[in-house]
Amino acid sequence: MTEFLDQDIQFLPGVGPVRAELLRKELNLHTFRDLVYYFPYKYIDRTKFYKISEVHAQMPHIQVKGKIVSMEVVGVGNKQRLTATFRDETGSMELIWFQGVKWMKENLKLHTTVTIFGKPAEFNGVINVVHPEIEAEGDISLKPSGIFQAHYITSEKMKKKFVTSKALHKIMLLLVEKMKGRVPETLPGPLIGKLKLMSLEEALISIHKPATTLDLKNARFRLKFEELFLIQLKILGLKHARESKFKGYPFTQVGFNFNTFYHDYLPFPLTEAQKRVLREIRRDLSRPIQMNRLLQGDVGSGKTLVALMTALIAFDNGFQACLMAPTEILAQQHFATITRLVEGMHIGCGLLTGSTRAAERSLLHEKLGDGSLQLLIGTHALIEDVVVFRNLGLVIIDEQHRFGVAQRAKLWQKNDTIPPHILVMTATPIPRTLAMTVYGDLDVSVIDELPPGRKPIQTLHYFENRRAEVFQFIRRKVAEGRQIYIVYPLISESENLDLKNLEEGFRHVTETFPEFEVCMVHGRMKPQEKEREMSRFKEGKTQIMVATTVIEVGVDVPNATVMVIESAERFGLSQLHQLRGRVGRGAEQSFCLLMSSYKVTNESRKRLATMVRTNDGFEIAEMDMRLRGPGDMEGTQQSGMGFDLKIANLAKDGQILDMARHEARDLLDTDPRLENEEHLILRKSLSQGKKTDFEWSVIS
Repeated sequence: MTEFLDQDIQFLPGVGPVRAELLRKELNLHTFRDLVYYFPYKYIDRTKFYKISEVHAQMPHIQVKGKIVSMEVVGVGNKQRLTATFRDETGSMELIWFQGVKWMKENLKLHTTVTIFGKPAEFNGVINVVHPEIEAEGDISLKPSGIFQAHYITSEKMKKKFVTSKALHKIMLLLVEKMKGRVPETLPGPLIGKLKLMSLEEALISIHKPATTLDLKNARFRLKFEELFLIQLKILGLKHARESKFKGYPFTQVGFNFNTFYHDYLPFPLTEAQKRVLREIRRDLSRPIQMNRLLQGDVGSGKTLVALMTALIAFDNGFQACLMAPTEILAQQHFATITRLVEGMHIGCGLLTGSTRAAERSLLHEKLGDGSLQLLIGTHALIEDVVVFRNLGLVIIDEQHRFGVAQRAKLWQKNDTIPPHILVMTATPIPRTLAMTVYGDLDVSVIDELPPGRKPIQTLHYFENRRAEVFQFIRRKVAEGRQIYIVYPLISESENLDLKNLEEGFRHVTETFPEFEVCMVHGRMKPQEKEREMSRFKEGKTQIMVATTVIEVGVDVPNATVMVIESAERFGLSQLHQLRGRVGRGAEQSFCLLMSSYKVTNESRKRLATMVRTNDGFEIAEMDMRLRGPGDMEGTQQSGMGFDLKIANLAKDGQILDMARHEARDLLDTDPRLENEEHLILRKSLSQGKKTDFEWSVIS
């Protein structure tokens, strides 16, 4: 038998087939359950009444009791409007209707006490409300339930069909009335009792029809906790299942390769953060369980060195490793860095990208097969079926969010029996709450310390009127032998955005600095052209590189010490931070200069001020999430995990998330398979999530 909440939305009074189709298309609402979980985005307190003398145009909404004393229809045909004078004992204001003029004129009653509700505005010194809600005294049919009136997001198409927020609220009130006594609980009784949670039914009723402020608060907490608890239960359950199901190669030896590199080839002492992370990785690798670890660290924090030393442990145990990067430039950079670091150690390293010639590919495949190639670095080319390892023991994935899950899975499947250990790296700092949710089934290591000798980058914000100062600064730095990046947000002119574009900027820079060599790099260039220009810059043949965000990842020039970001107000915080990380790669003091117009929004102003104040990538990531929201949570929709937050907010609900994770961990410690009778309802709740054909958690 169909559960009450699983019924088709069209069978709810007030909906019907036509409205049901509209709700399906516009809001993806199909069942009673979908509807009741479509939560209000705000609430308006309808207990507060104002006098007309108190009303001003800056108020978000008002509720006033009084009488309509006169009405007048102005204009003809489609240009008609109805204007009414509304008065109380303190003054008068205007009510205006542009639609439904005939109906309103026939149904409005003069000199009868009514309550009006709406958004005030001012025109020619007179306060008015356009299309107010009107309730006659004693008319309880239109009165809001409880002290709040819930408001729902609707589309323009819905409004044209008269399915407004108010209409949706009426439908919702009918639903919550009908569902009383028919909503099964989804959390175990002991957990509800321990945390003193509202029942699910109470919470769903109160979220749409709160009787008191406390009811609304308790309903929100219950629904947010459940949402986050089920996510944590799912991802921690996957981790537990992976560790019990998938064995890993125990790397018991830390031998010749690792020790030789550590004692004789290490270019500088490891930071304490790098040592801590290596200890965490070594502990993982020594167990007969597949490692699945996320390595976070700001640009320049030394992740590549940690990745190499992890690979050396694999070599010491007779296994091969591979490192996959999202772009050819980044793969080449990793190859150049690693071959330089291990030069003289007789370690077989190879590079495989889309540009690798057929003869070179053939040789690489041969060496992979006989085991003489220990480390293969490359792009998506690594996942091709023809790439066969002799004994792949470690997979390192750089900037993993740029790869699809299925692509990463192909690497994982390069071994027929036991899966390789996985080390995922990212230079994009991830807020703690996001990491706990999206990467909750991975163990997380953080390099939160820069290598010795690196100086924090100085960041300064300049408005357009100080451009001459910035150019003088650039001229002085080039005279000192340094190089400069100038980044623009667009490649060519846009009619809609008033931005400095790259081509115009390139002309301006070459005219301003005729004595310097200037190059240009952007995403529409052919790979060979792009590589040629980048190589010239790396070799010091050009002093200034004018570019788009294509240099965000993959350019490492220690001599480049100045980053100028044009129209900086147009970039997100994380992108600004990534761009800034292109300088500060050497021992010299580096600078990031943010150029903006005077016309910046408050949010843009906060972003720029944050960049000037701190170099801490995690602080920046937290601020970015607060300003923009968590978004698509780093592509979880492609992961098959089925996260779809309806009420919790990762930017604001960190404490609830901590509690949810703690409770989920405790529960799984006692009942990892959720076999206890009281936990069967949790299995049912989790089973409603999306299904996938592949166990995604094993490949991060």
